[in-house]
Amino acid sequence: MVRERAKISKTIVNRSLVSYMNPSNPIAEQYRTIRNNIQFAADGRTLRSLIVTSPAEGDGKSTAAINLAVSMAQRGEKVLLIDINIRNPMLHKIFNSQTSPGLSNVLANQLSLVEAIQLTEVEGLELLTSGLRQQNTTDLLDSKVMKELIELAESRYDRVVMDCPPVLTAPDTNVLANKCDGVVLVLSSGKSTHVEALEAKQALAFAGANIIGALLNKKKR
Repeated sequence: MVRERAKISKTIVNRSLVSYMNPSNPIAEQYRTIRNNIQFAADGRTLRSLIVTSPAEGDGKSTAAINLAVSMAQRGEKVLLIDINIRNPMLHKIFNSQTSPGLSNVLANQLSLVEAIQLTEVEGLELLTSGLRQQNTTDLLDSKVMKELIELAESRYDRVVMDCPPVLTAPDTNVLANKCDGVVLVLSSGKSTHVEALEAKQALAFAGANIIGALLNKKKR
């Protein structure tokens, strides 16, 4: 049974969920363009599962993941947004829900994926929060159970968007890189350095990721 509908937090939503709150905003239009470019980058293939990550904390990857997922739902797709960042989760704050039960509970076989998923106020968008922090986070994400969870989600949703930890701060994203169809690397204008961007790209490539593009965030107009 899908859990109670998550209520979007009004305190931080204006800057984090512009695609939903103000779809006519130029930033929302940019996310729709990025959404379409992702499909163009697929070159005829279906990119059903997507990782959104960044080199470091504070680059805006969670905001990017949320708005991409919203823009996909607005196109009529059924979308599951997953908070993979068990160590430092963010999505539950935006959607004003609890972290647990969530992903880590499913990976620990404490409940099923369907039982852990929440509806959201955004039509077509459902949410899987991080769950409680675990000692063996990387091992859980690199497990057969996680692979099966992604495959199940892909069979039930048009898109599965995963907000993953920064590449250079934890190994969690790298162990998932070749289990998903594509990776979007978020860079922060004026913050992400050339060295960080290159190191993140190299780490993802070494892990077997299909890097479909980079998103420059917080660019001043």
